[in-house]
Amino acid sequence: MKSEVSEMGSGVGGGGGGNKYGSLNLTDLPQDCIATVFSFTSPRDACRLSLVSTTFKSASESDAVWESFLPSDHQASIPSSLSFSSKKELYLSLCENHILIDGGRKSLQLERVSGKKVYMLSARDLFIVWGDTPTYWRWISLPESRFEEVAELINVCWLEIRGKIAISMLSPMTRYKACLVFKATAGAYGFDFQPAEVSVSIAGAEGCKRTVYLDAARGLRQRYQIVPRRIGLFSRSRFLGLQAPVPPAPAGGDDQYPKTRGDGWLEIELGEFFNYGSIDGELEMSVMEVDGGHWKGGLIVQGIEIRPCL
Repeated sequence: MKSEVSEMGSGVGGGGGGNKYGSLNLTDLPQDCIATVFSFTSPRDACRLSLVSTTFKSASESDAVWESFLPSDHQASIPSSLSFSSKKELYLSLCENHILIDGGRKSLQLERVSGKKVYMLSARDLFIVWGDTPTYWRWISLPESRFEEVAELINVCWLEIRGKIAISMLSPMTRYKACLVFKATAGAYGFDFQPAEVSVSIAGAEGCKRTVYLDAARGLRQRYQIVPRRIGLFSRSRFLGLQAPVPPAPAGGDDQYPKTRGDGWLEIELGEFFNYGSIDGELEMSVMEVDGGHWKGGLIVQGIEIRPCL
């Protein structure tokens, strides 16, 4: 790759000027200089530049380049049992596979394009009201979960789930979104007509709240449809076999209903937060359904994921 260099000169006595052109072959620069330049780009750009020439390919795959794409504190998070032949291999591994941190209570991964950090708080790392009461919740193991345990909702009329993470753990200058990651059992009930209130905020501050539905099929049903009702043992309507009128969905779009993830779990967005990198404290996320007083069950909670908005 060559770059033209122009030198302008002027004639003596103002009688005109002339141009001198030369060329600089960028591949003649020392490889560490090229690698330094590449380290100010992005993982995607580094991969594209590797196609230009063998010199660029060698520079773009150097540890100096991929070290700059990794979080500055990544060494403290990588288990000593894992080893990688290069920083690029480490980066790609963290993009493809999560690692468990904090004693298995959280997982860490990287977003492939930007290298921003992605966390998931396990159900054990969350505050779940009545979570340790076997009558209401139980803790089980599922092979498809990344964590040792998940929380299965048996039967409650007060649903409250909260999670917190230190803002300093997040990538700076990044907009994040938080999502509840869960599944519904075949016998799930009580979520099809009563919305839940969700929020994301700095702990101790009032956040923006909105309503969502944890029933994935609700968006496909018509308003005020009468169907067999399964909401618990203490509702008279259950024995009449009637479903209360389903209230109209509030404005907001498809993000008010669960979506299927690539790993087969469901997720519902709780809200967004922009990390300027200069704020201390904790980010708090919540899911609550406490107003209706209806009994509900059949939810399996894996955790809350905090990831960069794409």
